[in-house]
Amino acid sequence: MASSLAANPDMNSNPLRKKSRKHGREIQQSQMNTTETGRARWGTETEQQIYSSKLVGALRHLRRPDSSSPSASGRAVRDAADRVLAVSAKGRTRWSRAMLTGRLSLRLAQINKKHKKASKPITGDSRSKKRAVKKKLPPVQSKVRVLGRLVPGCRKLSFPSLLEETTDYIAALQMQVNAMTFLTGLLTSGVSLAASSDRLGSDQ
Repeated sequence: MASSLAANPDMNSNPLRKKSRKHGREIQQSQMNTTETGRARWGTETEQQIYSSKLVGALRHLRRPDSSSPSASGRAVRDAADRVLAVSAKGRTRWSRAMLTGRLSLRLAQINKKHKKASKPITGDSRSKKRAVKKKLPPVQSKVRVLGRLVPGCRKLSFPSLLEETTDYIAALQMQVNAMTFLTGLLTSGVSLAASSDRLGSDQ
């Protein structure tokens, strides 16, 4: 009997360990499938053209930027680009839905924060108690929390879901960068062509 058990090590292995290994392989496979799906969806030329056309339309409806406040105009362009990106995702992801509702939520959070500060002043004792209660997280869990803060709407997700959202978000951002780089090149070439034509006209 002992010789048969030694000849079959699988009989001595823990079934829970086998189950955890299988679950780990399933998670890894789903993450790989999600990565390929995100790249295939956002990496196509058709998707980039659709996004570029929507972005041009959104930028046309923006107010003329104030020359005295370049940071405000840059923020308006960034907000428009992110809003168009979230609309292009069609609400299929948490980050896109969070970006669409983020402005209102941020405004409400700022109002609530002001009311809380006005109603309950923080003393030195309460600050020291808060610092004492704070526990130091493990390194991996701390990095996961930071990642959840970087992806909109993903602070309280499980690790596999967070990876799926992050993969799709990165692919969408890469497509956004490619589209904006292309549009910037078109604008730059158009300005240079207009300047050269004006220069030729003045010379004649």
